[in-house]
Amino acid sequence: MGAKDDRETAAIKERRRATVATQSDREIVITRAFDAPRTVVFDVWTKAEHVAQWWDPSRVPLAVCEIDLRPNGGFRFVHRGPEGPQHPFTGIYREIVPPERLVFSTRISPSGPDSVGTLVFSEHEGRTTLTMTIACESTADRDALLKLRIDVGTTRTLDNLDEYLGTMDSGARV
Repeated sequence: MGAKDDRETAAIKERRRATVATQSDREIVITRAFDAPRTVVFDVWTKAEHVAQWWDPSRVPLAVCEIDLRPNGGFRFVHRGPEGPQHPFTGIYREIVPPERLVFSTRISPSGPDSVGTLVFSEHEGRTTLTMTIACESTADRDALLKLRIDVGTTRTLDNLDEYLGTMDSGARV
């Protein structure tokens, strides 16, 4: 690869890097672009056979991946730890508008309040921008999520999603 190719690859990676912002005292907004149509990105986000392959920030396939994609349906993702399944991530779908929008509630800690995740999938010229807004009950809840490094874990997970999308044959994406 030449220097020009290296610069172009670096520019593409920079363009796709996730951005993290605190839009308000209760919200975290994470935005990331993908080189795939939003129907594909939405499907890969909402079908268990796909999610199981890319969700875990450590890049290990999930031990459990269950998705009941309907309003009031739930999801349950369990990470695979060194001593077996651990770290469940569960939630309830509130709104599903394929392939544009997904809203769900989740509880990061058993004793904490629910937060609401809103995912908006927008497409321009075959590329999808995913905007994820995590709305918390309070500033303290938002700060607790940031202290847990939800921004870092989510960014890694979105990188995994990008890599997974890159492995898919364009005809087999949906």
